[in-house]
Amino acid sequence: MTLFKSFLFLLIAPGIVAGWIPLAWLRGGSQVQTGILSYLALPLWIIGIATLLWCFWDFAQKGKGTPAPIEPPKELVVSGLYRYVRNPMYVGVFIILIGHFLWFGYWSLLVYAGLFLIPVHLFVTLYEEPDLKKKFGPAYEKYLDEVPRWFPRFR
Repeated sequence: MTLFKSFLFLLIAPGIVAGWIPLAWLRGGSQVQTGILSYLALPLWIIGIATLLWCFWDFAQKGKGTPAPIEPPKELVVSGLYRYVRNPMYVGVFIILIGHFLWFGYWSLLVYAGLFLIPVHLFVTLYEEPDLKKKFGPAYEKYLDEVPRWFPRFR
């Protein structure tokens, strides 16, 4: 049941933010020719989608919950992609959005990708991290010290 709930959340949250909004509403206006760079969109989409699926799987299997704030994981997930960056799902969505810009070339898609980062950063710093500190205590504090928030550090 947890996997099913995670899948529903995947369709709703990242599906709307990285799929429906940019593809249905933002493909218009000024455009730039991205040339050969447009072919980077396909690997970016694959990386972004694979990142999301991997993280959703880890939340369900290792965290015993979903990424949805209404049914968060019961255990702290610090393996998989979470070993390298604390917020791989948001990074995955951003990568998908950059892929949309490169493929379609609409400036509105690039602006949307940039603006996406503002509420995400505020949500993470003002709600998510304080909530996880309360819930997981010293284990999460240690995790904060060891793993960067946005830019992966590979060891």
